[in-house]
Amino acid sequence: MEIDWVILGWLIDMVLNGFVWLVIAIIFLSLINMTDTWTKKALEFMVKVDERIRKLTDNLFDWIEKKNLNIVASIVLLIVFGILAQLEIIPKLIT
Repeated sequence: MEIDWVILGWLIDMVLNGFVWLVIAIIFLSLINMTDTWTKKALEFMVKVDERIRKLTDNLFDWIEKKNLNIVASIVLLIVFGILAQLEIIPKLIT
């Protein structure tokens, strides 16, 4: 009985390639799982920051209305909205 070395080499190559791709898949699936956790934490942090910014602006508007400060209010709101626009938070609040 004669061994066909081409077919044997092809079978060994397929098995080794399958094993290598299995190892690569395991590594990348664990990385994807880890980055999903980081993404969830980042989103939770963004929600907290968004709520604090909304509360700050509401309190700022209420304080300005109570004190009837027009010029100071204009300057303060210009600074606050300028910072929020630079951080690209205002477009996120609008949408």
